[in-house]
Amino acid sequence: MATAAVRLNRRTLGLRRALAPIAEARGFPRGMLWTGTGMTLLFVLLAIFAPVLSPYGFDQYQANGHRFDQLARPGHGHILGTTVQSTDVLSRIVWGAQTELEVVGLALAFGLVIGVPLGLVSGYFGGPFDRVAVLFMDAMFAFPPLLLAIVIAFLLGNSVSSGVLVAALAITIVYIPQYFRVVRNHVISVREEPYVEAARALGAKPFTILRRYVFFNVVQNVPVIATLNAADAVLTLTALGFLGYGVQPSQGAEWGYDVSRAVSDAASGIWWTGLFPGLAIVMLVTGLTLLGEGLNETINPVLRRRSIRRVDFAAPSMDAGAELLDS
Repeated sequence: MATAAVRLNRRTLGLRRALAPIAEARGFPRGMLWTGTGMTLLFVLLAIFAPVLSPYGFDQYQANGHRFDQLARPGHGHILGTTVQSTDVLSRIVWGAQTELEVVGLALAFGLVIGVPLGLVSGYFGGPFDRVAVLFMDAMFAFPPLLLAIVIAFLLGNSVSSGVLVAALAITIVYIPQYFRVVRNHVISVREEPYVEAARALGAKPFTILRRYVFFNVVQNVPVIATLNAADAVLTLTALGFLGYGVQPSQGAEWGYDVSRAVSDAASGIWWTGLFPGLAIVMLVTGLTLLGEGLNETINPVLRRRSIRRVDFAAPSMDAGAELLDS
């Protein structure tokens, strides 16, 4: 029991130390962090409560036996109007938030699960595996991200039935090299540190060293990179949907697809079918970017030092010193 309590206290202390910079954030970094958190949380809530908040289904075009009007202007019946398919724009935005976060969440999870362990093993052990892994990751990194995502989506489109999974895997391939590079470079810089050498001298196994002593010292920047990648992943998914390689229309609402269908509407003065999905994209990307930049400003020691307020202590005057001597 005592050992378990000690371990719990150590974990709690470690968590407090990790969260301390966030709690101590002040000024502009704090504003970015909390603004980004609020904007991102808004879309998370939309995604979670989409069945409750959405007036209709994402592809519903009629209710009570009555078909919705095509391209109806925003008004009482449809707050944000309807599309050329007679679907409700507001409903597609709400359901689209769920699709966006599902794809981005899966893509980031897959990228972290694959990229971080590969970076740990490659950076710590080196050798032929490291050379092959670096060569492979550099080759992937050389491809334009969107082109690589399109190729993967095209290859998986006929073999994987879930459009969300196809889009997530296509985006995953884009970000694995980034996590691999960041983690590998950090591992190379810490694998010769005294505490790692001491663990080796005591007979600790390599994977024990990686798990206990290396992992938590090399992943501090991963949450920041993952948050910024999430913003980029939203744009990548939007581009895939716009080009017709994203989530299929029958499987879910997707903002990029909606913007693509609205291009022809804009020439006819029908602005609402493209404006509102576009605003949703901008707001989500802005929120994730502010969250990532706020975390970076808060967690990064160099940037955090710049935001610390300077306190100038006035030197005691001669009169104050004389008063102290007299007393």
